[in-house]
Amino acid sequence: MARDWNEHYASGELPWDSGRPAGELVGLVEAGDLPTGRALDVGCGTGTNVRYLAAQGYEAVGVDVAAGAITMAKEASAGAEGSVEFLQLDFLTNDPPGAPFDLVFDRGCFHTFDDAESQALFARRVADILSPTGLWVSLLGSTEGPERDHGPPRRSARDIVLAVEPALEIADLRGVAFDVDAPSSVRGWVLLARRRSVPAQPSSVHPD
Repeated sequence: MARDWNEHYASGELPWDSGRPAGELVGLVEAGDLPTGRALDVGCGTGTNVRYLAAQGYEAVGVDVAAGAITMAKEASAGAEGSVEFLQLDFLTNDPPGAPFDLVFDRGCFHTFDDAESQALFARRVADILSPTGLWVSLLGSTEGPERDHGPPRRSARDIVLAVEPALEIADLRGVAFDVDAPSSVRGWVLLARRRSVPAQPSSVHPD
């Protein structure tokens, strides 16, 4: 990545880190809507969601491109309940160990990529490591809501579908109030996607 995420961790400038598990993730877990087993958090930051998943019985692995994030995650996870592992790696170029995963989660990692090529590569990487019955849950900012100068990057439904649909089957895409500490409500998306059993088919064209 061109952005040096370590600078944020060195300075303590972590506006995305609320210190609590993502409310959207907690809701899905408590509703029983997610597969159990091995879980991967991509862009895990200080590891809050990894620790939450481990406490729910997952074998939880967190990866982040920033060495500072992994250092903080390991320190915060000393004595954590359940199975927790943290590794520094760039998800776009390196395979996380222990695949396949039954759950791949990211809160605000996928949406950090501006270009369509990187977005599509991220989706393909997820497809490569999901188990046949696995699920990817992504929380990302949306283009809905008023203008703002804070909060997550904005991604349209079109951006998401163009990146994800070739590699994965979209099970759900719905708008939410993004769970962030911000002066006002921020609109976002919850994306659920699974491995394809058949390739995506081209759009049909009605005969004249």
